[in-house]
Amino acid sequence: MKMAGFYDESISNGLGWRAVLFVSGCPHNCPGCQNKQAQDYNYGVEFNKQEIIDRICENSILKGITISGGEPLCKENISEVLEFIKDVKKVKPNFDVWCYSGYTLEQLEQRDDQITKETLKNIDVLVDGRFVQEKKNPTLKFKGSENQRILDVQKCIQQNKIVQVAI
Repeated sequence: MKMAGFYDESISNGLGWRAVLFVSGCPHNCPGCQNKQAQDYNYGVEFNKQEIIDRICENSILKGITISGGEPLCKENISEVLEFIKDVKKVKPNFDVWCYSGYTLEQLEQRDDQITKETLKNIDVLVDGRFVQEKKNPTLKFKGSENQRILDVQKCIQQNKIVQVAI
């Protein structure tokens, strides 16, 4: 997996101080995408999981990790993303995990495969849905267009219904 970028600290990619990993590669090709260059699976540098985990561990201000892209939950990236999330949780068990995906939760659940199910079990908040330029709204917190949702994934799984996070 290639890494399109990494922020050691951010407050604009989820609640609280967070590290943010941007993975490379995305099949969606949304018009108006803010990370157009990250759609290329060959963009960026090789992902060095241990280096990123070390950087996270050195920063005591962080409350969580956000994984964005590109598309972290596409078939090309999901296995390494899951492994990364699990390894982060081993060293930072109280970290919350946010993930941005162009796939909706329903589309991810329809895959009905073990890797997707396991990944969803390890994500706390999913910002789901493709960016839609016609629905762009700069006043929205933590999402780019009005069709996107900010979901409490664990409650969605437990209650078997869509549960949005109140922001």
